[in-house]
Amino acid sequence: MIKTDCLPEFEKELKKLSKKYRTLETDLKTFISVQLRLFHELNQDNGGIVNIAGLGIEDPKIYKARKFACRALSGTGSNSGIRIIYAYYAKESRVQFIEIYYKGDKEMEDRNRISRNFKH
Repeated sequence: MIKTDCLPEFEKELKKLSKKYRTLETDLKTFISVQLRLFHELNQDNGGIVNIAGLGIEDPKIYKARKFACRALSGTGSNSGIRIIYAYYAKESRVQFIEIYYKGDKEMEDRNRISRNFKH
């Protein structure tokens, strides 16, 4: 079972996006129990989660989820346009959510936030 927590900025973004996309919090729970488990525990890669390279951070590994099914964005399936950035601590089987955004509003992840929180 993967443990999860999140940065305060993630909580604010989730709350804001949840007002626009009503199913988002439930969809996130499904993502954790299905997609993260398949990728990190069962080593099944469907191309929906990618390691973010070039950050200069060895541990934890930082990932971007590109395939996130949001039921509020009907007709899009797993290509909803919602992006989730997270850190994965393999030894602890723990995920720390860093950022969530809609790709129509923002082009890419906030690398400054990642560096600020994870570069030592």
